[in-house]
Amino acid sequence: MKTAKLFLSLTVFFSSVLLAGDKEDIIKQIMASNDYVNKNKTNMSEYSKDGALEFWSSGGLLHEVGPGGRSDEYESFNMSIKHVEVLILVPKKAAVAMYYSEGSMTPKGSKPVGHYMTRVTQAFVKENGEWRVRASHWSPIMGGAGTSQTATN
Repeated sequence: MKTAKLFLSLTVFFSSVLLAGDKEDIIKQIMASNDYVNKNKTNMSEYSKDGALEFWSSGGLLHEVGPGGRSDEYESFNMSIKHVEVLILVPKKAAVAMYYSEGSMTPKGSKPVGHYMTRVTQAFVKENGEWRVRASHWSPIMGGAGTSQTATN
């Protein structure tokens, strides 16, 4: 019985050690990415070396994003991130984040979006010690708007 309790205790301890930091690192990256766009009016480099697949909140078709990420530029961008939840799929290797993004933006060459409010799901993989985006899905929340940009492929 003591052996079983010890084994269970060690399993719980090492499971928490394996997960420690992953959730916090991904949340920090999501917040840093949002802060970067708010400040620089363009996206931070955070995509996988294999690129990513994305569904945008504009309702466009599936969009393939290369390793260099999206090249979006904005005339204005004022967004906040809320209620981030991270699910670790494989410790230190793969995770999914879900959160809300809301605010306003004006993408260069597109119409302004005054009440942007979406749910976001992103898949992250760890490459060379850094969490990278591998897939994203943005969907507007009822009463909010998605982006005015569209994808055609």
